[in-house]
Amino acid sequence: MSKIIPDNKIDFWVLVHNSYGKNKEVKISGTKKEYVSQFAGFNLRPGEESFYYIVYSVGGKISYITEIKDLKDFMGKADNVEEAALSAVLEGYMIDEQFVDVAANYYEDASNYYLDLGKITSKECPYQKTHYTLTINKSTGVISNVKDNGPYMEVYTKKCPNNPRLLKIEKKEEPKDEPKKQPVKKRK
Repeated sequence: MSKIIPDNKIDFWVLVHNSYGKNKEVKISGTKKEYVSQFAGFNLRPGEESFYYIVYSVGGKISYITEIKDLKDFMGKADNVEEAALSAVLEGYMIDEQFVDVAANYYEDASNYYLDLGKITSKECPYQKTHYTLTINKSTGVISNVKDNGPYMEVYTKKCPNNPRLLKIEKKEEPKDEPKKQPVKKRK
């Protein structure tokens, strides 16, 4: 997100990452002015505890982006591969860092970006993800081709009745305690 190049004339903009109530300014572009910290924002990956927001000023008026859908208007056309990936994230794809072999791999030619991204394809528990190679046109920013490379990962961290990993853990038998022997009373 730090590689965003807004198409509109912006006085300044700040990308802020909030984790556990603490703001960290990831990128500052232009001369930053005072702004109010936000208590909500958008995530780039499902299940993320932290969030991002963008503060920007146009003609001296400060505005905030706290909804991911509003990034598209802020970015405009995809000026680089990072913006192309972010525009795909806005379409429901994800840069899945849990599966590092395909997380944001890309190549490009004169007219297109080719990105390897994931997508949650089943919200049934456990989640199933699918790996895609997307072709994004450099001049229009439109996803022109989607190649399905098949499912590549299931997330087993959610507690649910059909989670194979948790079923194995629950089926482990607890060690049986030996019954305690009652002390034998001696006769007098």
